[in-house]
Amino acid sequence: MLPFALLLGAMATAPMFAPGWWLRHYAKVALGLGAVTAGYYFLILHDWPSLGAAAHEYVSFLALVGSLFVVSGGIHIGVKGEATPLKNAVFLLIGALAANVLGTTGAAMLLLRPWIQLNKSRLAAHHIVFFIFIIANVGGCLTPIGDPPLFLGYLQGVPFWWVAKNCWPMWLLGIGLLLGIFYCVDRKHFLRAPRPMHAQETASENWTLAGLPNLFFLAVILGAVFVEKPPFLREGLMFAAAMGSYFTTQKSVHAANDFNFHPMQEVAILFAGIFATMMPALAWLDHHAAALLGQNPSPGVFFWGTGGLSSALDNAPTYLGFLSALQGVTGSENIPGLLGSHAPHLLAISVASVFFGAATYIGNGPNFMVKAIAEQNGVKMPSFLAFILKFSLPCLLPMLITVWLLFFRAR
Repeated sequence: MLPFALLLGAMATAPMFAPGWWLRHYAKVALGLGAVTAGYYFLILHDWPSLGAAAHEYVSFLALVGSLFVVSGGIHIGVKGEATPLKNAVFLLIGALAANVLGTTGAAMLLLRPWIQLNKSRLAAHHIVFFIFIIANVGGCLTPIGDPPLFLGYLQGVPFWWVAKNCWPMWLLGIGLLLGIFYCVDRKHFLRAPRPMHAQETASENWTLAGLPNLFFLAVILGAVFVEKPPFLREGLMFAAAMGSYFTTQKSVHAANDFNFHPMQEVAILFAGIFATMMPALAWLDHHAAALLGQNPSPGVFFWGTGGLSSALDNAPTYLGFLSALQGVTGSENIPGLLGSHAPHLLAISVASVFFGAATYIGNGPNFMVKAIAEQNGVKMPSFLAFILKFSLPCLLPMLITVWLLFFRAR
């Protein structure tokens, strides 16, 4: 697991202490460390099934994130007016609802550029961070389409509407608290901004929507999510939708979005290293989670266990690891066996994997892409470690503790 620890350490510290070096060499670091782990699995362990599974998960991840990136880059939403704290809060709430229909990745890629445009007069890091918190993560907790861990649960047998029926109180509390914190932070920033910046609405600005044919390609991608067989048909459909979108979108729309492939390239390289190096960590979790949890663990143990690892590992495989551990602890061979007296434990796993995915840039697929696009638009984003210290701990953690106290501690 040393390469995984080294990669996380490099991502956390290098952009802060050696940003120029990291910009030039991050690909060598990520791919080099990934090659060490992959080589160990291939040459020493001869564990080709694990390598194949990791490669398939990476291709699926890249197909979904990449196709949504391309298609959303072909849709331009023009916004009107000044970005008041109240208007921003309403925008984030709408985005949180949309995440349950488009998925957190789809909603984030579609709404990020309008969000940046809306706040162009006073765009700051907290605008992007709370966008990650609410739209790219917590918002997608109501349907299996919303976030990858919940979709994996659906494929394992969790009923489609079980998520909405059981997660809505946590979703409502989590979104409400985050919007309240954001409003306070944004209002303070709004009042400190120079007065001329508050009056950005002009006669030439209007709400506009360009690139509507891409909604068809977006529908193809969302439909492909539910295709399971034959292998790689789902990824092929997503790739075809991305190609169709890219070559049919007018150049003026791409220009209006400042569209290019640099953010996607950065995400593809870093997550290639992450998917490769985290294989031993996930294998260790599979073999030891049940022993660590004990004989009769409370839902709170699953909440913090799933959440803590979802922030360091990708939240989708972490969800599967703790779901497997729950089945081992309870002796349930299938998902229906968990929906009775053990439903609170399954609920804790579901909520934690989605909510804690917002705690770091690598907790959920769209997080790092949102960061890359924001930096491309001139936003000075916090480093990996600064993101945790300046935003996750003071803003996200209080919400997580409140959810735990009200819903999982006493059960």
